[in-house]
Amino acid sequence: MTARRALQAAVAALGLTLAAALAGCSAGPTPSAEQSSSVAPFQIDSDFPDPGALVVGDRVYAYATNTPAVNVQVASTTDMKTWKVSDQDALPQLPSWAAPGKTWAPGPAELAAGRFALYFTASDAASKYQCIGVAFADKPEGPFTSTAEKPLVCPVDQGGAIDASVTADADGQRYLVWKNDGNCCGYDTWIQAQPLAADGASLAGQPTRLIKQTESWEGKLVEAPVIVRHGDEYVLLYSANDYGNSSYVTGAATAKSLLGPYTKAKKPLLSTPGTKGKYLGPGGEDLITFEGKDWMLFHSWDEAFAYRGMHAVPVAWRDGLPELAP
Repeated sequence: MTARRALQAAVAALGLTLAAALAGCSAGPTPSAEQSSSVAPFQIDSDFPDPGALVVGDRVYAYATNTPAVNVQVASTTDMKTWKVSDQDALPQLPSWAAPGKTWAPGPAELAAGRFALYFTASDAASKYQCIGVAFADKPEGPFTSTAEKPLVCPVDQGGAIDASVTADADGQRYLVWKNDGNCCGYDTWIQAQPLAADGASLAGQPTRLIKQTESWEGKLVEAPVIVRHGDEYVLLYSANDYGNSSYVTGAATAKSLLGPYTKAKKPLLSTPGTKGKYLGPGGEDLITFEGKDWMLFHSWDEAFAYRGMHAVPVAWRDGLPELAP
């Protein structure tokens, strides 16, 4: 880790601790000695949570939640092992509707004619809810810019919206997949899919609700949705439970149609006990194909629960679901 990244991680950890204290919640228990000794190394060993990934030619780009220094982090690799975190902000200027400090979970997409879109969560200054915006760039590393005067998705009657990603059906129709932030306000949390216009700048239809929290291991919420196509099925990956401790998990559901109905797997795809402490609170996942191999990117906590680093792990498929390769 560079000195600059180490400083960012330390400041970010302090911010997380203060935020947890203000919210009346704990940053999570310290793992046991057995867990600590088996925690997997990070591919990005600094605070790099909620990674969204994009393959462009022979390079993979990953984008992550803000630090005190930048609105959107961006890193890249050519081998999925060695990652370079850029010193540049992928979204250096927030649009006028967005308040600084809470720019989360960026979801990238490649558009036609060499254009790139970045869907991001930010605090809507008018409503005070977290909402989703979009910015555009001519290069995958940015800088992404937006002149929008209001968010793209902002259902204040549902608690706002967060965690956008982009997928497409078999006919090539793109959809924005997102979560209403209902857990902020006592509402259900629904993963929803909404058709996008060809330019990626506007929506082309109403949202369809796909899944909500129903399982005991999901706690009070589902979030961080990503939909990928595998064979003749659509696989919805999502996170659930409390991101701030080891109860955070990654779940999965499958459907024959992108818009469902989806059937959930009976147990988490990734969890702290399910990985025997190798990953602490694994979530914020994305799944890509690079050079003929499928990879899952996700974050988990370090041993001290001070920051969330990024993992990039190859996956194999079993019974229609991805599982991490040993």
